[in-house]
Amino acid sequence: MNTTAEEQGDLPTLDELRGRVADARARPSYGHDALIACDQLVRIFATDDVEVQALQGLDLTVTAGDLVALVGASGSGKSTLLQILAGLDVPTAGRASVAGCDLLGMGAKERLRYRREVVGFVWQQTARNLMPFLNARQNVLLPMQLRDRSVRASRRDRADRAAELLDLLQVGHCAERRPAQMSGGEQQRVAIAVALANSPSVVLADEPTGELDSDTSHLIFEAFRTVNRELGATVVIVTHDLMVAGEVRRTVAIRDGRAAAEVLRELTTDEHGQESVVSREYATLDRAGRLQLPREFLDALGMEQRVEVTLEPDHLGVWPEHPEPAAD
Repeated sequence: MNTTAEEQGDLPTLDELRGRVADARARPSYGHDALIACDQLVRIFATDDVEVQALQGLDLTVTAGDLVALVGASGSGKSTLLQILAGLDVPTAGRASVAGCDLLGMGAKERLRYRREVVGFVWQQTARNLMPFLNARQNVLLPMQLRDRSVRASRRDRADRAAELLDLLQVGHCAERRPAQMSGGEQQRVAIAVALANSPSVVLADEPTGELDSDTSHLIFEAFRTVNRELGATVVIVTHDLMVAGEVRRTVAIRDGRAAAEVLRELTTDEHGQESVVSREYATLDRAGRLQLPREFLDALGMEQRVEVTLEPDHLGVWPEHPEPAAD
């Protein structure tokens, strides 16, 4: 039986080291098949000699065509993550890519093109999404007119695109109205049309229902589901709204700057033809092997500082630390 030098207690040979490097290079990179990939993402804010780590090695992947909600307490890092994905902020360390764009390596011109063409953004404040002196149709046309001439569509195609988006989002009747002449819900649906104007790879939304009542919030969420279903748009929403978080296919909970847990939902049909949504919650295991256990679990078992971990044939066992018996 052949054994390596390392198995015999010696240092690995040069050929063995070269083989390991070749094997590592041959393995696909993390998130290689994802539309959005964040790998050990770090964002540190420093003010007056005080450093705040908003993101602490966050790992996240989102596949094309997905509809994802990011949830978490205030200060958890979810809005910082969205700002980075939107190209409005730059991470301190780690790796982040969206539709093949390296968010750490982009220059100023590349970042501007990225914000215009690769991502669409919907703000919580309706007034930030629309130009007050333009009507709805003109607001949707504006991002298309700002595109580079080499990829800009014809005037007729731009007009058709704007009309189609407004009709899809059921605000075609607002085409000639300015924002002040629309309700809050109509403004947000027009804002979604603006975000979709240049057919972006991803639509990002920061608390899009935060200023709306529950009935209007439902309409906005239905609008996101419509563009996800009808246009195949990938949508990532930061929200505190439990209704929104409870109806998307995937909810990612951010805690202490890391992805802590996920809820996956799928539609199933029983033998009687009745449809129901089945939800399953998972703890998130990051690339470093870190696992964030729910606080209520830790409190219930009195887990602090150290735990025992055992490997079983089909699972891991995690046990509270057992103090050593006092010596006689």
